[in-house]
Amino acid sequence: MFDTARAAFAWLVTGPHPVALDGRQVRGLPSRLVPLDEVGKLTVAKGCPQQTRDAVWTALVTRSRAEGGTWTVACVGLALPVLLPVAAKLTSRFRGEVHDIHAAVLTGFLEALPDVDLDRPAILVRLRWAAYRAGHRALREALDAAAPVADLGARAPGPEHAGGHPDFVLLAAVDAGVLTAADAALIGDTRFGEMSLAEAAQARGQTYKATQQARHRAERRLTDYLSALCESDLAAHRRTRRNVAGEPEKARRPVSPRSPKSGVGDRGTRVPARPRPSRSTSEPGAVQEASSCD
Repeated sequence: MFDTARAAFAWLVTGPHPVALDGRQVRGLPSRLVPLDEVGKLTVAKGCPQQTRDAVWTALVTRSRAEGGTWTVACVGLALPVLLPVAAKLTSRFRGEVHDIHAAVLTGFLEALPDVDLDRPAILVRLRWAAYRAGHRALREALDAAAPVADLGARAPGPEHAGGHPDFVLLAAVDAGVLTAADAALIGDTRFGEMSLAEAAQARGQTYKATQQARHRAERRLTDYLSALCESDLAAHRRTRRNVAGEPEKARRPVSPRSPKSGVGDRGTRVPARPRPSRSTSEPGAVQEASSCD
């Protein structure tokens, strides 16, 4: 699937007349015809401003919507640097056939092309998330279908099986309505990706401080969501243990020394003294009791 897309893109940029963007019409590109493979190298460079990336993707998606064919292939080819890691991450622990999941990733990307908002920043980031969601749905369907015969350890990765895969947690939070796709992208790209918070602020059209606060609020919601899940899982585990082992006999609660039922007063234990034989003070060895100091 991706090999075909890579080969098709290679055909576009091979030969004396490669498909190119007119850099004079795309802010941030050289003022000449720029072949698509060169466009790709420029936009994935770490120092490329987000405005330039968005200008390039606005031009690409606009041509794809108007002309289809060549320019849709161009969009896929230039998106491969983000689509391939998405597909690899989704299938890294999947033991079945990955073709359908890879196809779903690519389909999710293509289906988002006609609808992605070109007036908002971070166009490729939002296309990537559309591809991720489609691939994730396909992965869950494949795992659910295989559950009766598959190893139970191969259940769909969610928050409870998300070790090493932070995007699974973020995507589950989006599905649960805890985060928006923009929130998840902000956390994922700045915490686990290569985008700095300053670049994210630039992409969102916000100040650095506003973006930092937005990420903080989103992470607070995510933390509360995960804490609630952990508490729910713990309660379910306790209920399961009681059902399997039987309701344990209630332990007898210790009686507080201060309790009225304890028979213990505030100044010590009042145990009746054993009666002693009375002695006459006249008997030998008798000791006269000293008078109290109280």
